[in-house]
Amino acid sequence: MDQTIHAVVFILYLLAMLAIGIYFFRLNKSQTDYYLGGRKLNFLVTSMSAQASDMSGWLMMGLPGTAFLLTKNFGMAEAFWTALGLSIGTYLNWLILAKRLRNYSEKSGDSITIPTYLENRFRDKTHLIRIISAIFIVIFFLIYTAAQFSAGAKLFNAVFGLEYNIALLIGALVIVLYTFLGGFLAVCWTDLVQGTLMFFALLILPIIALANLGGIAETFNLAAAIAGVPEGLGFSEWTGIGSGLNALAIISIAAWGLGYFGQPHILARFMGIEKAEHIKPARRIAMVWVLITLFSAVVLGVIGKAFMSTIVSAEELIAMDGEKIFIYMVQHLLTGPYAAILAGLLLTAILAAIMSTADSQLLVTSSAISEDIGKNLFRNKINEQNTIWISRISVLAIAVIAFIIAGDPDSSVFDLVAYAWAGFGAAFGPAILMSLYWKRMNWQGTLAGILAGGISVLVWRNFIKEYIDLYELLPAFVISVIFIVVVSLLTSKPDEEIEKEFDEFIKAELQN
Repeated sequence: MDQTIHAVVFILYLLAMLAIGIYFFRLNKSQTDYYLGGRKLNFLVTSMSAQASDMSGWLMMGLPGTAFLLTKNFGMAEAFWTALGLSIGTYLNWLILAKRLRNYSEKSGDSITIPTYLENRFRDKTHLIRIISAIFIVIFFLIYTAAQFSAGAKLFNAVFGLEYNIALLIGALVIVLYTFLGGFLAVCWTDLVQGTLMFFALLILPIIALANLGGIAETFNLAAAIAGVPEGLGFSEWTGIGSGLNALAIISIAAWGLGYFGQPHILARFMGIEKAEHIKPARRIAMVWVLITLFSAVVLGVIGKAFMSTIVSAEELIAMDGEKIFIYMVQHLLTGPYAAILAGLLLTAILAAIMSTADSQLLVTSSAISEDIGKNLFRNKINEQNTIWISRISVLAIAVIAFIIAGDPDSSVFDLVAYAWAGFGAAFGPAILMSLYWKRMNWQGTLAGILAGGISVLVWRNFIKEYIDLYELLPAFVISVIFIVVVSLLTSKPDEEIEKEFDEFIKAELQN
């Protein structure tokens, strides 16, 4: 009975998302409409869409799954520092980058994608920045989208007992359909719904579990006993400080926050907001959402460990997939006809987290293929409407490849997301950030920084990390900055036209 109710809730939710996609299908009259919603997003949709597309299934599965480890491999500490680093990164991204990118992307030829903005900002006549950027977007978003498909498959498998590949197919199809139809506006408005679901799910479920276990003290004492820390989970356990987690490891984990400056699916929200003045209220909403959801997710993993210890044997608890802890808790805490409706809504929140990110990633990747690669290959030979359809077809192609990558049921959502996050953060973060603040930067330095950052992530991840256990984002980000500065200074300064545009932009920013 419960499973049937869950299925009904899932179906109603999916139909609602498709309805939004169909509604916005008829509103897409131009490329700017399809990729940026005509730059008409209000501050509420912008803030919720930016954060919902940011967090993904990783928030509901990967982060609690890491905290679920408790003190084993410093799981709690890793989850804590990851959450803290991301919170700081979110704030800085909204504070120092959002407004400037919104205004400069419009000033530089009304740029509608990140690669196009960088090309226009530096007047790159070789088009190399645009093409190389688009290639990196395709590479890393394939990994990122695969992570979302994998999370969706784990959800359908755990809830309905579906075979992994069948579950993978169902989740992918729905995401592809409404992204294919509705473009940016459909993605952003569905994100508003999905972000709201995620927020309340991460608030409600820990509270229900705490009540079931007898309160906060009893719950965390139980978690401490499981972790082998009878004196309780204190500062050392939560942070790893004093229990073996060194400073380099903490810096490495917290470096997740650096990734924000280079995530194309998040930066697109800044570019799409209607007015720059809306950035400030959007930032406030975003920070409340981020702080509550991130730290609720960390606590959920710890509470989940305590709760499941009352349900399964010690051996089963050790073997349990921590990334499914949210699902297990819902299934055991909320049973019966009425509770099953709430359970269905909470489980739908996981699907919402997955979809809110995957749709954004598919859209940005398809725009990179059609707008940044296609237009360069077929210059002046395809019209605007054909470009939109190329983008839609690209959504399908990217989804198929991501589907194949996600085919391994043992793949870790956390690991896949970490890889892609580092790739974008290092390839684009320094380039975007410095393009908004450094006048002397030129197209050669920009290209060098993008290449150095993206390649460094790939090299570090596959060849160096086994010897130096450092999150690849941190060294790759630093390497990218060095390349931008050195190459820019060793080559000719930007043209007078570019410097004049930059000066005018900075003057206007200071006046506002």
